[in-house]
Amino acid sequence: MLMSALPTLASLENSTEFHARHIGPDAADEAGMLSVIGAASRRALIDAIVPGSIKRAAGMNLPAALTEAQALAELKTVAAQNQVLKSYIGQGYYDTLTPGVILRNILENPAWYTAYTPYQAEISQGRMEALVNFQTMVTDLTGMAIANASMLDEATAAAEAMTLAARVGKSKSQVFYVADDVLPQTLEVIRTRANPLGFEVRVCNGDEALNNDSFAVLLQYPGVNGEVRDYAEWIAKYKARSNGVVIMAADLLALTLIKAPAELGADIAIGTTQRFGMPLCNGGPHAAYMACKDEYKRNLPGRLVGVSVDVHGNPAYRLALQTREQHIRREKATSNICTAQVLPAVVASMYAVYHGPQGLKRIALRVASFTALLAQGLKALGYGIVNTSAFDTLQVQTEGKTAAIHAKAIAAGLNLRHASATTVGISLDETTTREHLQALLTVFADGQALPAFDAAEKGIATLIPAAVQRTSAYLTHPVFNRYHSETEMLRYLRALADKDLALDRSMIPLGSCTMKLNATSEMIPITWPEFAGVHPFAPRDQLKGYALLNEQLTAWLCQATGYAGISLQPNAGSQGEYAGLLAIKAWHESRGEGHRKICLIPESAHGTNPASAQMVGMSVVVTKCDKEGNIDLGDLKAKCEQHSANLAAIMITYPSTYGVFDTQVKEICALVKSHGGRVYVDGANMNALVGVAAPGEFGGDVSHLNLHKTFCIPHGGGGPGVGPVCVVADLVPYLPAHRSAGYESETAIGAVSAAPLGNAAVLPISWMYVRMMGADGLTAATETAILSANYVAARLADAYDIHFSGNIAGVKGGGVAHECILDIRPLKDATGVGAEDVAKRLIDYGFHAPTLSFPVAGTLMVEPTESESKHELDRFCDAMLAIRAEIAQVAAGTWTATDNPLVNAPHTAESLLKADWAHAYSREVAAYPVASLRRQKYWVPVGRVDNVWGDRNLSCSCPPMSDYE
Repeated sequence: MLMSALPTLASLENSTEFHARHIGPDAADEAGMLSVIGAASRRALIDAIVPGSIKRAAGMNLPAALTEAQALAELKTVAAQNQVLKSYIGQGYYDTLTPGVILRNILENPAWYTAYTPYQAEISQGRMEALVNFQTMVTDLTGMAIANASMLDEATAAAEAMTLAARVGKSKSQVFYVADDVLPQTLEVIRTRANPLGFEVRVCNGDEALNNDSFAVLLQYPGVNGEVRDYAEWIAKYKARSNGVVIMAADLLALTLIKAPAELGADIAIGTTQRFGMPLCNGGPHAAYMACKDEYKRNLPGRLVGVSVDVHGNPAYRLALQTREQHIRREKATSNICTAQVLPAVVASMYAVYHGPQGLKRIALRVASFTALLAQGLKALGYGIVNTSAFDTLQVQTEGKTAAIHAKAIAAGLNLRHASATTVGISLDETTTREHLQALLTVFADGQALPAFDAAEKGIATLIPAAVQRTSAYLTHPVFNRYHSETEMLRYLRALADKDLALDRSMIPLGSCTMKLNATSEMIPITWPEFAGVHPFAPRDQLKGYALLNEQLTAWLCQATGYAGISLQPNAGSQGEYAGLLAIKAWHESRGEGHRKICLIPESAHGTNPASAQMVGMSVVVTKCDKEGNIDLGDLKAKCEQHSANLAAIMITYPSTYGVFDTQVKEICALVKSHGGRVYVDGANMNALVGVAAPGEFGGDVSHLNLHKTFCIPHGGGGPGVGPVCVVADLVPYLPAHRSAGYESETAIGAVSAAPLGNAAVLPISWMYVRMMGADGLTAATETAILSANYVAARLADAYDIHFSGNIAGVKGGGVAHECILDIRPLKDATGVGAEDVAKRLIDYGFHAPTLSFPVAGTLMVEPTESESKHELDRFCDAMLAIRAEIAQVAAGTWTATDNPLVNAPHTAESLLKADWAHAYSREVAAYPVASLRRQKYWVPVGRVDNVWGDRNLSCSCPPMSDYE
């Protein structure tokens, strides 16, 4: 009897399967959820909801799932194939020292990396304060009036600056000049962006731009080869001649020693903050920046965090002006950027906070002094230095020795930049030591005795010209001058994190955003030196681990999507959209049909869709949806016939943004193709498809994926993300190239991000997720996500109107995909309590709000994901039912429409402690609407934020400390 009760070896092995950790509900939970829904089994529910016509013919051919320990061990062998040499390549990427307090308490802290984009201001005050610090850091160092809250990388920031200049400039020219010492990857991304917009990009050495018309010019400061030019006179001449806009790509660390771009006359400054604490990461993720003159602020792309006030008159942060502008302005949006690089931006801002102005200046002076010392040593060895000035980079004349020097450097564990056939580039950074200088000089010495370093003991003048040395102050705000001990910094970071609601505290039920588990075992590899310490432009034979990671992950994602080829280069979902549409455009042009520029987009689409379409030069035509949320096939037929000769593509989201599996999707795809168009399937809702259906099989030609949604890269407060572009076989030749990094292709579109693999260092997260889940685990995750959404719909169906349900017989709630829309409009009409009031009241219950008023105004869209347990789903449903009961009390007249717990939500501790409590409901109702909150309560730091006041009194930098007194 005893022996028969022992578990089998197989069951013990299965008990370590990762998918049981990732998927929240267990078998007993699932049975209880199915009974509430009214479905006999999970399989029966999926069969009822997912159209049979689109289901996969065969399962995904993926490796068998590994345990967490096994997957980490296997990935370690992949990482070991990378060679981590000491990098002196520069070209926009530098080694840096991430302070341990920032590494542990931000980059590796789920309180920061699992947070969502701060669309709900009240529960995002900590990360928005960090972003205001970021903006202040950028405006101080660049001298500009206003800065946004992070761009994707320096190259795309330059491309965005080009289009900004075209919008705000006064010149009618279509010529955009780029200085000949701009980073080569930046030039390639600019050319990719300029081509469909009709801009002519010209590379110049300076004089040409002074003698010809152009709408803008891009200058690199310092240049890629190290020269630090005083551009003041040149800029004055350029503006007098062309009336154009001046953009400067400026190194922030250098700006602690050299004049700010605004002081030289620049109108826009862009660049990267990578060397402020973020490792090389094979090119990303790193936060770029953009700053500009005050008069450009309402055209500034990307996110902008502003200072406002809450209902109590206290300072509060919120997203300003551009908040989800794509959803409002659609194809007229200033940019398609949605996911940014928030987590790296927070790291960069805290690097500046921790070091302060004096600390940053010391780091910069050390780099500049070592550069001067290296130049002195190289000259002593008989080498000429091309540049006459420098901050951190030298271009060394090597003539016939170039190849030999590179070979010796690599043998010594050093990577130098291939500047030209007769020169070598060397870029130093904050990690450079005297021993490193000796190693460099040894490579060049060729047997000669090394020069002495005596001058270093006595001090050495930098190679920065006196005329361009900075004298203006920067980072004067107290936040940059207080937290310099680790104790103070630690407490500051903890205080900010405590203000926010992230996935480590509670469920984040946002629709279309898939806030699922970001497992610790998935996150561990991102800081391994074999992944984090690699330069993106290192010789390719040093990047074999990344090549294998790319090969395996793309193969697995092809299995999940049904497509033939994938590029991981796009570093956000919006960039994947953009790359996919460029591929379609290139395919049409290859067939002599470049006139096909009409893009059909349903009215339910994500706002980035029309924004991306206009960026590639397409014209958007909106198609209708019916009352069930499906694409109106009659209207689509009419639009296809009307635009048949010029139809380029249709962009659909599947399941739709309304949370509906359109049963006619195959007919839609076939119809568009019969008129010569291609089908773009937005992958935002791929969490409802993996293992169940594949867009490449049911009619899609192109999709992008959001690895920061479906494949577990965390949102990081709004980024980083990865947006792979996936295509069918005949579009594979048009996937993005990266010619500046040696990845040539005659047919490929140009680079869409600064680095060949985009945000490469976060790809191991998705690799680990797929490797640990396997085909069965991924399929179970999809089915559980659909189950959970239907459970929420079933539990709430009697209290709320479920908008766009499938009306499936016997399924309570009607049947939805992986998300459901709660229609608050009837309640608003009856009581005055609207969707925003429900969203803010949920904060008092300890929850982030669902997606507010998108895709339908006055509604809440809920996506529970597969990772939430039944306990957490019940806690959320209980909160929503309690809120519905509160709305009923307003309807009954117990509380007035103007004074009730919903319209006054969220309630701060400070407001509850005031002596003059004048509301008709008790403090207890405000603070503890359900009993469980007495044991564990999230206290919101500010009351409801006044968005209108913030836009009318726009301020986007650190407020004075007197505001908090």
